[in-house]
Parts: sequence; structure tokens; C-alpha cells
Amino acid sequence: MRLFKIRGGVHPEDRKTLSANRPIEDLGLPPLLHIPLQQHIGALATPAVRRGQKVAKGQLLANSQGMISAPVHAPTSGRIVGIGSYPAHHASGLNVRTVSLQADGEDRWSEDIQGTDDPFSLSPEEIAARVAAAGIVGMGGATFPSAVKLNLRKRYRLHTLVINGAECEPYLTCDDRLMREQPEAVLDGARIMARALGVSEILIGIEDNKPEAQAVMEQAAKVIGSVRVAHLPTRYPMGSEKHLVQTVTGRETPARGLTADIGVVVHNPSTALAVHEALRYGRPLVSRVMTVSGGAIRKPGNLRVPLGTPIQHVIDHCGGFTTEPARLVSGGPMMGQPLPSTRIPTVKGANGLLALTEAETSCRETMPCIRCASCVQACPCGLLPVEMVAHARAGDLEGVVKLGLMDCIGCGSCSYVCPSHIPLVQYFNYAKGEMAARGRAKQKQTETRRLIEQRTARMEAIKKAKREAMARRKKEAAEKKSEQTTAEQRAERIVEEAAA
Repeated sequence: MRLFKIRGGVHPEDRKTLSANRPIEDLGLPPLLHIPLQQHIGALATPAVRRGQKVAKGQLLANSQGMISAPVHAPTSGRIVGIGSYPAHHASGLNVRTVSLQADGEDRWSEDIQGTDDPFSLSPEEIAARVAAAGIVGMGGATFPSAVKLNLRKRYRLHTLVINGAECEPYLTCDDRLMREQPEAVLDGARIMARALGVSEILIGIEDNKPEAQAVMEQAAKVIGSVRVAHLPTRYPMGSEKHLVQTVTGRETPARGLTADIGVVVHNPSTALAVHEALRYGRPLVSRVMTVSGGAIRKPGNLRVPLGTPIQHVIDHCGGFTTEPARLVSGGPMMGQPLPSTRIPTVKGANGLLALTEAETSCRETMPCIRCASCVQACPCGLLPVEMVAHARAGDLEGVVKLGLMDCIGCGSCSYVCPSHIPLVQYFNYAKGEMAARGRAKQKQTETRRLIEQRTARMEAIKKAKREAMARRKKEAAEKKSEQTTAEQRAERIVEEAAA
């Protein structure tokens, strides 16, 4: 099929050979799992269990709250030993509401788990509802509730579902292995999602550095006329959904818009597999495949990990460290997050765990900008990083926004090519965070003003009601007094007439 060229991008050493030829292994259960209630974008899930309660695998632990949220389920059977705070799977290491589950070793599924023999007999609404109930989110790292995207058919004219098998980040191979080992399941999940979206075409984009996955998926897709496999050029960040869609369709997503604006929805192969398991077997999202790699890992590989498993348990399964890592990263080295410790649990969006050596981190001293414009050439969004960082350094956040800050996808291509080793993307991430904080502060001020106005209006209404009540009482008292006076006068006249 015809592909369209996109601007910018870089070619980092992919280092996928460390784990690409390692089949997926099932990780054994740890004795204690810590399941965060915030494993998705949106509102925190609320506990549906109590301490001391025994639960089965797949049983609901926490309910979703609102439209943008996702429920959380038990990764195995056991007993709830705590509901409290535990370090989050985040660079900050701050605590988040967490359910702690002591495994009983039986790994017994809940009796309520039921699938359907023919998911295609369900309506799009029923499919989306089951995906929501299974707690499925975008498993490429974004963790946006998948059911919300499946319901985009109500707002947009959709025609294509794109399965993002680019996996362009170095080291990561979990999607590659999934497509090679379970192509029929991935395709089935994609077809179910296409049914929910009401689209007629499915495109699967896979980079050329994954020839085995391309061949296997093409073979599996032969029996399905609506599925095509696109052989993507190996270029980072091909996995960015807007750039992927532009590559396979030739259409550019509007600035700050969604791919749905041009009729396309993008999902991940791992998400497709989760949809397959949820609809066919009724299984909620309780585990995921993740890549464990990096120069400091003794035995890199791809593991199916129960959610809530401590990172240390994963590392121990891989033989531990060959040397003390310079950095632990969740996800890929370009866009992943540094992890503060090995105590934190695995979550739905954790597609990789990297233990990088000093040589792999390439921490070098920052030098002055030499105005070479390498960052401009590398930016896939057509931005001017060299100008943006100048405004960011000066504290001119409005100036950064005017230059396109909100169009930056944070891919790190600019930082990667900078000969002066300026941490450009960190400046932009800081600016985005600061703008978000200002937005929240402004929203808080607006909300506070609204509440004050409501209170003022309420107090005025109360005062008005009191004045009106007082006026009514005075009027009633005056009328009563007038009636009494009239009655007295009538009585006096009667007495006078009787005396006469």
C-alpha cells in the first residue's frame, strides 16, 4: 500500500535484539500485590471491597467514577489486606490510593466471568459497555479509557481503525511478540473494535524492523478482506498516532485535534488483545505483557505480568542486575518516566521496564546553543524548538505557547539530536506542566468566584424572603388589628342602639 512521508524524526539505535527473540513468559505471582486505583487518565476509581474480604481473580476491586475513568479488578485470588496509600508508578514517587492483595496461590477466576461466543452479534453500545466494565485502557502508555474512544462513532464520521504496531521506542518488543505469538487474537480484538466503531477498514501499521510480525499478521489477515498491513519505515516517532495516521492515509490531523476529526481511530495491539479476552471470555484487564530490558538486566525478556506486581519481583525473575543501573525507566528511553524505586507496582500502561547503565543514559554536560537548527529538522511537528526553549528559559510561557507548545508531543527527538545536549523536551514538559498548573489555578479562581456569587445570590434571596415574610406578617397584623377595631366599633353601635 502507498505510504506518505512525514517530516522530521530520528533514527536512534533500537537495541530490540536484547529481547525481540525472547518468547512471552508468564511471571509467577508475588506473595503481595499492590493495585493502584489510578491506572488510567481520568477520575480515581473508588474501592468496592473492604479489608479482610476474600476475592477471586477478575473480581471488581474498585468502581469507575464518571465518563473518563476505569474500574480495577483483582489480578489473582486472595485476601484484601489493606486499602490505603502506596507509592505510585510515577517519577514523583508520591502515594496514591491502593488496594493491597495477598495472593492465596490458587489463581482462581471469579464464577461471574462469562464471555460470549459471538461478539459480533452485540450492538456497538454493548461492546463499548463490556470494554468499559473490563477496565481496558490504552496500553501503549496513554492509558485513556478505551470505551470512550469506541464511542467516538456518536460524534464523528469514522471510516478506519488503525492498529498501532509501530512500537518505535528503542528496547521495547512486547507488541512485536504479541503480534508474532497471538496474531489471530489481536486481529479478532481489532475486528470487535471496528464493529463498535462502525468502520469498514482496519489498517495495521508495523515498522520494517519487525519483519516476522509483518509476515505473521499478513498471513492471519488473508482471510479477512477488510484488514491490511502497512510496512512502515523505521523512524522514531512513527508510533505517534497523528504521524502514523498521516503516514498510512496521507491526511494530517488538525492542530490540537483528534485523529477522529479525519475519520480515524487508533488503538494498540495490546489493547486489541485485551478486548478479545474481555469479549470472548469475559476476562477483565488484570495483567499485561511488558518488556524488561536494558544493559543492567541479566536476562532481558517479555513477561506477562499481573497488575500490581512489585517491580522488584519482575527484576528478580529476570536474574536481577548485572550492575547497579544508572536509571530505571518505565516505558521507552525516549518518552518513558524514570522510576524512583523498585517497590512500586506494575500498572496497565507499563509496557516496558528498562534498567539502563551509565553508558546507555548518555548524561552529558549541557553546552550553549550553537544555533545549528538540528532540532528544527528533527521535530516531527514542524516546530522551532530552538526558539521555544529561549522563551521557556526567559519564563515567557505565553511566548512558548504561541510558538506551538501545545502541539509538541514530547517525543524527545530535538533533545536526541542536539549537539549541545540541551534538555529541550524537559523545558517543554516543564512549560506544559506550568501552563496546566496556571489553568487549574484559573479554573479554581473561576469556580471560587462562581461559588461566591452563588452564595451572595443565595444570601440575598434569603434576605429578600425574610423581608417579604416580615412585610406579610406586618400586613396580616394590620389587617387583624383593623378587623378587631371594626368589630369593636360594631359592638359599640349595637350597645348604643340597645340603650337608645
